[in-house]
Amino acid sequence: MTVTAPYDVPESMRAAVLVAPKQLEIQERPVPRPGPGQVLVRVEAVGVCGSDVHYYEHGRIGDFVVRSPMVLGHEPGGTVVALGPGARRHTPGQPVSIEPGVPCGRCAQCRHGRYNLCPDVSFYATPPVDGALCEYVAVDEDFAHPVPESLGAEGAALLEPLSVGVWAARKGRVAPGSRVLVTGAGPIGLVALQTARAFGASEVVVTDVAPERLAVAQELGATATVDVRETRLADTGYEPDVLLECSGAPAAAEEGLRTLGRAGRAVLVGMGGDTIPLPLAHVQNFEIELTGTFRYANTWPTAISLAASGEVDLARLVTHRYGLQDSEAALTSGAADPTAIKAVVRPQTG
Repeated sequence: MTVTAPYDVPESMRAAVLVAPKQLEIQERPVPRPGPGQVLVRVEAVGVCGSDVHYYEHGRIGDFVVRSPMVLGHEPGGTVVALGPGARRHTPGQPVSIEPGVPCGRCAQCRHGRYNLCPDVSFYATPPVDGALCEYVAVDEDFAHPVPESLGAEGAALLEPLSVGVWAARKGRVAPGSRVLVTGAGPIGLVALQTARAFGASEVVVTDVAPERLAVAQELGATATVDVRETRLADTGYEPDVLLECSGAPAAAEEGLRTLGRAGRAVLVGMGGDTIPLPLAHVQNFEIELTGTFRYANTWPTAISLAASGEVDLARLVTHRYGLQDSEAALTSGAADPTAIKAVVRPQTG
């Protein structure tokens, strides 16, 4: 591999490895060598996602089962430090945000631009693919997106969840004047809220059961918030054009669907139970469009622009920071602290 000073790439690195449910080990592993068309990235920040927590706690998500030791983490930002053969799009020293899923590029879904639906995608921290809770990763140069230095490593890392919000807003066709309901004020709900406002929504109402998170939603631009422990959404009289369901709670999805006005659009983003109650008469009589989302496609340029311009505040989401040695604490921070929104691991520290 090609290495340009001042980057002295070591032979080995530390990695946070899930060896069994609720059992994480910091292991020494060889630093990967970038292959043809790849770059080596020094990982400087990794956001902790709910899927990481679920794998940590249960060792599986649905049909995805951790059958052998796996490195967690799929929200990485860092710096290019070396180039593999034929890689030409970067120079060492370039800050990047890593898009964690590399599709095959050949199947029907890829050819139609829907590469998020590629059946052969290799996605970080989805069994059996290792993730980015480590000090270095090798990645296809096309999926290491250059970012301005002003974003910092944490901002670069959190472009991944922001991309989920961008994809949801696109699927809901949020546009200037849209009236939007966001159910769930976790990290994804908070980026969906900000993306909807950036796309021109005139109203964005956010619901949750946690007053602390609703306060953050208000701070980040929600026109109104509803604590659904105290107020039924139906009693507010709000009739949105678009529902971005980010909680994964079946009750929230059902109630959100019932609020949609005629020709409304519902986007199911949050992952919860396998089934939800469907208010079929309302869906049919109001001709509600209902769709799911699976990751994202072609979202990084928009996400970078939104974050770099300040239209989306990613830094406000970060409530906890840890070194790599404390990755287990990062994975359990949400359960330990009700005010937690987003934990970030800094692999080069601790």
